[in-house]
Amino acid sequence: MNKPAICGGTPVRKEKIFYGHQYIDEADIQAVVEVLKSDYLTCGPKIAEAEKKLCEVTGAKYAVLCSNGTAALHIACLAAGVKQGDEVITTPITFAASANCALYCGAKPVFADINEETYNIDPSNVKALTNEKTKAVVAVDFTGQSVELDELLVHCRKHGIALIEDGAHVIGTSYKGQKNGSIADMTTLSFHPVKTVTSGEGGAVLTNSEEYYKKLLLYRAHGITRDESQMVHESDGPWYYEQIDLGMNYRMTDIQAALLISQLDKLPMFSARRKEIVKVYDEAFSEIPEITVQREIPESDTTRHLYILRIKPEMLSIDRKQFFDALAAENVCCNVHYIPTYYFPYYEKLGYQKGLCPKAERLYEEMISLPLYYAMTDEDVEDVIAAVKKIVAYFRK
Repeated sequence: MNKPAICGGTPVRKEKIFYGHQYIDEADIQAVVEVLKSDYLTCGPKIAEAEKKLCEVTGAKYAVLCSNGTAALHIACLAAGVKQGDEVITTPITFAASANCALYCGAKPVFADINEETYNIDPSNVKALTNEKTKAVVAVDFTGQSVELDELLVHCRKHGIALIEDGAHVIGTSYKGQKNGSIADMTTLSFHPVKTVTSGEGGAVLTNSEEYYKKLLLYRAHGITRDESQMVHESDGPWYYEQIDLGMNYRMTDIQAALLISQLDKLPMFSARRKEIVKVYDEAFSEIPEITVQREIPESDTTRHLYILRIKPEMLSIDRKQFFDALAAENVCCNVHYIPTYYFPYYEKLGYQKGLCPKAERLYEEMISLPLYYAMTDEDVEDVIAAVKKIVAYFRK
């Protein structure tokens, strides 16, 4: 039997491969250089151009660019009216920002468990946790697969609460033929380098509501307006502006916006390649009973940001940590997404305890994020598969 590298064998590959990596080409570089040579590095025309491009790509009526995905979640909650004493339902299998955005507004995050096959938030658990204090649901499209938007929207409409789709992973995905970003009350995006498209750092909020749109613009930029129709006092002249609310400085630069525009041009190419890799992974891993993969709902035509491998510890002589280390020894460097948010010491200080979401907690103990990004070669993909098969074969009970 082929001995794993962690046990003294030869790694499947010489060079390390990581779970995610950006793809930057000459068009991206030139787009940024053009802005650097222009009159505007920030607050310039590339912001509106990128927002228009996002609307074209997603079908949303309005897009508001901001500094990162966390800022997007914060201003979405503010626009939804989340405040002290409110509750916001979200999933624990996410980056901490999905819950922190409620805390920023003085509200309480409430954690709903996941569907144990799709790993997305379970609408039935959202319904069970909704009460008179619930102001919003922050539903995360985990790995890029759409949440069950129809069921969540019906529920939120019934109770008069906002559905904020945390779409940090979801750009390029469609739900029932409609692009994600044009369905929920608001959808937030992230353009971190490991995402499908990047602006370095950056984020956006998409909405079809003019009311939300105007609020998002204010909260992004200090609560300041130059729109005379919004002003309290008569304008003193063309230089005049007013602060009419308490906002933040969550603006994106034109440098980042130019990169984003160029990246969005490549989204179909990025999406197609990610789907190819996922298909190869799924076919390879479906033959291995000791592991399982995320189930995709037929309603979601998914551009996958992450690929989750879930081990079955009862069928192996090693646990997830040992499996993770064994992959690293093969030079396949993975990650884990995510540690349940309420496990963190800060949330423990707020009174959260383990046991809130048993399905999510079990998933955390068993999952690993494998490499998945546009620039992976076929050989890279085969190396990842070979490493997984090698470890399973050696450590199966």
